[in-house]
Amino acid sequence: MRVKAAILHGKEHIQIEDVAPPALKPGEVRIRIEAALTCGTDLKVFKRGYHAKMIVPPAAFGHELAGVISELRTPNSKLQIGDRVAVANSAPCGGCFHCGAGQENLCEDLLFLNGAYAESIVVPARLVQKNLLRLRPETDFRDAALVEPLACVVQGVEDTSLRAGRRVLILGAGPIGLMFAALVKKLGCDVTVAGRRAARLEAAHRLGADQTIDIGAGRGLVTKVREATKTHFDAVIEAVGHPDVWEAAVHLVRKGGVVNFFGGCPSGASITLDTTLIHYSNLTLLASFHHTPRTIRRALEFIEAGVVRAADFVDGDCPLTQLPELFKSMAAGNHAIKTLIRVHE
Repeated sequence: MRVKAAILHGKEHIQIEDVAPPALKPGEVRIRIEAALTCGTDLKVFKRGYHAKMIVPPAAFGHELAGVISELRTPNSKLQIGDRVAVANSAPCGGCFHCGAGQENLCEDLLFLNGAYAESIVVPARLVQKNLLRLRPETDFRDAALVEPLACVVQGVEDTSLRAGRRVLILGAGPIGLMFAALVKKLGCDVTVAGRRAARLEAAHRLGADQTIDIGAGRGLVTKVREATKTHFDAVIEAVGHPDVWEAAVHLVRKGGVVNFFGGCPSGASITLDTTLIHYSNLTLLASFHHTPRTIRRALEFIEAGVVRAADFVDGDCPLTQLPELFKSMAAGNHAIKTLIRVHE
């Protein structure tokens, strides 16, 4: 029996194909996918045609998913056919220097998983062991499919050492910026979100933002934020991934504050920073990347507690057969926050 799957063949080239599902190797499981979500990283990969670490075409595409185990080769495992599960898009090796240092997100041999835009997916043994999580019976598959991006945000929140009462500015109102808003507000921080598009800023308010700022085309960002808030912030989260916004972030944090350059800029991008400002303001500058098995589990806890729900992020749906057209529209400026891909239609 063949299954439908989206295959990335190169730059802005996706095809929906009937593929023969591979036989399971020892330790692997097969998941019938019940929810798959679009992601900004997938859009970047679509535009570029590849990702040096994550995916080299031709290859199955997509990485945010949840579903039901339909087959398994995991003897003596607690897993069973019919289990409702979510799975991360990678798993660390557990044996390199960074894994030993508790920095599994920086593992020298991260094993990546792609293929969410399909009717089913095979999960390698390492991911089964480290990052396959069973869901509560009441957990919606659409909510659970958010676990991977949310785990990255959990990593960012923890790296920034945020705590109640801090004034936090989030630059960017895309899915990542909105997830930051939800988690930072849950911590008891005062949250300001600066971004574009009314629908996204309204979502930020629903998720607890105390103030939102429409930055329009983005020009004069520092001036617009200062005029709207009349303050400097204890922490600034850059969730856009643009060099100009990275540079602006250091001008919006208070003396002694922290900036997290969370959004990844295009390969080869560079920025200019005022060393006098950084030194004499005693700024802490850091960047967060990816997730760990622990933050994957923490993310699912937030989801199952209702802190983050798909209803706040998923504002579109699309059948798998129309995925190529969807990504073309996203590349042309489709403003949906996230789109649910209906893989069984």
